[in-house]
Order: sequence, then structure tokens, then C-alpha cells
Amino acid sequence: MDQTTTLRAGSSAVRRNKIKTFFSKPHNVILLLMGIVLTVTTVAPIVAIVEDTFKIHPGTIDAYLTGQASGYTLVNYIDLFTSNLAKTNLWLPLWNTILLAVGTCVVSILYGGLFAFLVTRTNLAWRKYLSSIFIFPYIMPQWTLAVVWQHMFNSNAVTGTSNGLLAATAGIQMPLWWCKGLFPSLVVLGLHYAPFAYILIGGIFRNMDANLEEAATILDTPKWKIMFRVTLPMVKPAILSTILLVFGSSMGSYPVPHYLNLTTLATKYVSMNSKYTGEASILAIIMMIFGVAIMLLNQMSLRSRKNYTTVTGKSGQISKINLGRAGKYIIALVLVVLTFFTSIFPIVSFAFETFLPNPGDYSFLYTGDTDNLTTKWWVTDENITENGMYGQKGILHNDTIWRAFKGTIWVSVCCSLLAGTIGTMIGYAVSKARRSKWANYVNAVAFLPYLMPSIAVGVAFFILFSNEYMNLFNTYTLLIIVGTIKYIPFASRSSLNSMLQLSGEIEESAMIQNIPWIKRMTRIIIPIQKSSIISGYLLPFMTCLRELSLFMLLCTQGFILATTLDYFDEMGLYAFSSGINLILIVTILVCNTIVNKVTGASLDKGIGG
Repeated sequence: MDQTTTLRAGSSAVRRNKIKTFFSKPHNVILLLMGIVLTVTTVAPIVAIVEDTFKIHPGTIDAYLTGQASGYTLVNYIDLFTSNLAKTNLWLPLWNTILLAVGTCVVSILYGGLFAFLVTRTNLAWRKYLSSIFIFPYIMPQWTLAVVWQHMFNSNAVTGTSNGLLAATAGIQMPLWWCKGLFPSLVVLGLHYAPFAYILIGGIFRNMDANLEEAATILDTPKWKIMFRVTLPMVKPAILSTILLVFGSSMGSYPVPHYLNLTTLATKYVSMNSKYTGEASILAIIMMIFGVAIMLLNQMSLRSRKNYTTVTGKSGQISKINLGRAGKYIIALVLVVLTFFTSIFPIVSFAFETFLPNPGDYSFLYTGDTDNLTTKWWVTDENITENGMYGQKGILHNDTIWRAFKGTIWVSVCCSLLAGTIGTMIGYAVSKARRSKWANYVNAVAFLPYLMPSIAVGVAFFILFSNEYMNLFNTYTLLIIVGTIKYIPFASRSSLNSMLQLSGEIEESAMIQNIPWIKRMTRIIIPIQKSSIISGYLLPFMTCLRELSLFMLLCTQGFILATTLDYFDEMGLYAFSSGINLILIVTILVCNTIVNKVTGASLDKGIGG
């Protein structure tokens, strides 16, 4: 009896010591807490939206079909997949969504990958300027280029809307397929994500081992064979990551298809949500399934990347391809023109639109009469119903716009601080316990919201927090919660990549001297990896400023700038929406420039600069 008691006491003491040892390590505590929190914040919304697909919603089609006001049913699935409207409500939007995602991947990889190759592997002229300007479309609001496309190519005869620049000045009327639908949508989204491809692929080009290519050159291997047999296999992992991430992001894009009149799962959800609530939730689930599938594919690609390991730390200087004395300037000039239309022209275009007396009225360009321009959209300081103002004050005096601007800044700052701090902690903890299954789980769960389409994430949290039990709809609290969860991956991946570069001896030497963990983080680790960690705060801030898909279902129009822009656009006050676009773009560029100058963090050279 005494022996049994002694054994039990000994076993209990061992367990207590193990628990004490476990909790004595800060990274274990962080992983435990973050694992629990992220599981709840990720799983709970998914469970809520899955439940919503079976619910009967009063006043909607499912209530009509079942003859019930509440309860659960399969009629949402049956009606969506088998009714006469199945093609319109499901199969056509799904097909368009897949085509849009695939097309976006092709455009972004070809354009961004080619740009990365020219900047990093050739003697291209003006590389620094081109590298800096190329990322503008990615940090601008997603709908920017879609609106610019409208400003350029729309015509009253073809689209039934106001004339664009080409129609108004040169009488050129582009065909409908060029102005609206799949083609312009995939081009615009492809140009938006091309900088993302450039960042990922360009990073590999910069760091790859030159010895393999040099060996092939010594053996008189043709340049094209070196490219296809040596270079491309080495950048294959980056290309695959880009494809997966861009595919997942474009699946849930709402602004671009919305503005360019393409029916996708995201736009169909918005149109169906009021009357086909349960069926709309199924569309969101379908988008989420694609996100989970992409995460699994990404994990599989990570396992296979060891086959392409070429960054050894011993690589020689990569020899750059000589484009010729004239070629390096000619190609650079072509890229300057292209980047002008994707990076500079949007700002110019929106500025023009805010001074036009009527949408599409570019008459001053060929008459030379600048008196036809107007400042009324900016400076009107009273409510005027005539002259197309619809009772609104000018942009500079419009309380709705500036209240939304303050709200946007507040949400962006809070999301940035929370997502950046949590992401930094996760990156640190995962790097310390990277061989642990729990660490890998936390890392995967933290990254999952990024792979899920933004509108699907917004739908899930709308269902979870906008009901009779808990209603946070149209509150900054809800926007901050959702934004933080969605943007944690930016900070966690940036932090993890930087923490893995640190030698363990740095922190161990501090631990020997009994320096507390807080001091080790604030005095040693964070200062060493300052640029990368700041990027983890900067990316959520800039992304939140321009976010529409994630927030549009969580607040009313006019609550933040993105929804306010959509509100004025629906009113027909295109000058106001152009002005808000201009305000957003300038704010993002100014913030990016300030952070770059102060910290050295640079997106064009990858996370952390």
C-alpha cells in the first residue's frame, strides 16, 4: 500500500515537473494560447456558416419552399443544385470564378515572373525605379484598375454608361467583351497580383545558387536549355506558391467582378443573400472549400521543396544576361510605359474624374477650354440638389466621407497593432518549436484565413456575430476582430521567416544571464529583425485601408471609406467615388513611403526589405 502510494506520488511529481517545465518556456505558453484562440476564431465561424446552410430563414425562399418559419432543412442544397435556377445561381458563377482565378494566375505569373527575371537577372536599365513603381497596383485598392479600365474603355454605345477616355477623345469604341466580363476582370486582377508574383519569384532569383547555371554554361549548354532545365526548376516552388496564393485570393474577389460586370460566386452571394440566404451560405462554403484545398496543396508543395534546395550560402555571383547597349534601354522603356498605366495613370485618372463637369466629359482635352472643368465636387459647402450633387456637400466638406476616413484609419491601426503583435508572437513561438506537431498546427491555422476568400470570411463572421444572441453588426469592434484574424498571416509569416534566420545562441546567451523574456524580445530579438517585423505591421495596415470584400457585409455603407466609395458609386456620384479612391491611394502611398524611409522595410524586395 505504502509502495503504491509512493509510486503514485512520484508519478504525480514527475507530471508536475513536466508541466512546470513546459510553462517555463514562453514559446510553449504562446503556442498553447494562440492554438486555442485561433482554433476558436477559425472553427467557430466555419461551424456557424455550415449551420446556416441548413437553417430556415424567415421571409426568404427556403421559408417559402418549406412552409416553415424556423428549423432546419435540406431544401437549400436541393434547390441550389437541382432547381431550374441552378445554372444561373451556381454552375455559371462557379465556372466564371474558376476561369477568373486561373486567368489571374496566368497573367500575374507571366507578367510578374518576367519582370522579376528582367530586374534580377539582366542588366536592365532603371531597375531601382521600376522595382519601386511596379508594386503600386498591389498596395492600391483592388478595384482601382477596374475603375481605371472603365474610365479608359467604356463607351455609351457599347456599355450604356458614360464614355471613357478613348470614346470621348478619339471616338474609339472597344467591343463589349473588352469592356466588361471575364477578359477585363482577369487582366485587371492579374495586373493587381503581378507585384505579388514579382516579390516571391524575384526573391528566389536573387538568392539562388549560381553554380548550377555556371556549370551548364561551361558545358556549352544553350541559353534556352539552361532556362528550362536549370533556372525554372529552381524557381518552381516560388511559382507554385504564387499560383496557389493568387488562385485563393482571386476566388473570393468581389470588387473587380462587381465593377466589370462578371458574375462570380462572390457577386452572386451578395445578390442572393437577402432572398436566398441559406443558398448564399452554401456558395460561401464552396469558396471556403477551395481555400482549404489550397492550404493542403501548399503543405504538399512545402514537403517537395527540398528537391529544389539551391540556396546554400556558398553561391557565387550570379552572372546577369546582357540585353545589349540599346536593348537594356528599349525593354526598360517598354516597362516604364506599362508601369505608368498600372501605377501612375490611376492617380491621374481619378484626379481628372473629380474635375469633370459630368462623367465621361473629356471635352477640355480637344477643345483646350479648361473653363469647362469644375471644382464643385470638392469645394461645395452646402447641400445642393441640382448640378448632379444629389444633396451632398463637396468632398472637402462632406461629413460622411471624413467620418468614414477616421473610421478606416482607426480600424486599420487597431488591426495592424493586434495582427502584427500576435503574428510576431506566433512567428517567434513556431520558430522555437518548429519540430513540434502543435507548432505546425498553430502555423497552419494562423495561415488559413489568408487562403480563405475574404468575402467568405466576412460571411462567416457576419453569421456568427449578427444574430439575436450577439449582434456586433456595424461596429468597429467586429471589423477589428475580423481584420485581425484575416491579417495575422501577414505578420506571422514575416516574423517566422525572420526568426528562423536568428541563431539560437543569441537568446541563449541572454538566458544564461537571467534576462527576462520580455527584455530579450524588446532589447535583442525585435531590434535585430526590426525591418521584417515592421513589415508584419505595415502589410495589415495597408491591406485594411483598401479592404472591401471582407468588411462589406459587416457594416453599413458610409461606415468606412471602402463601403462609402461603393455607396457613392451606386448613387451615380462617380466624382465622389473617384475622389475617395484618390484619398485612399495617396494615404497608402504616403504611409508606405514614410515607413520605408524610417525603417528601411521595402515590399519590392520582399517582406522585410
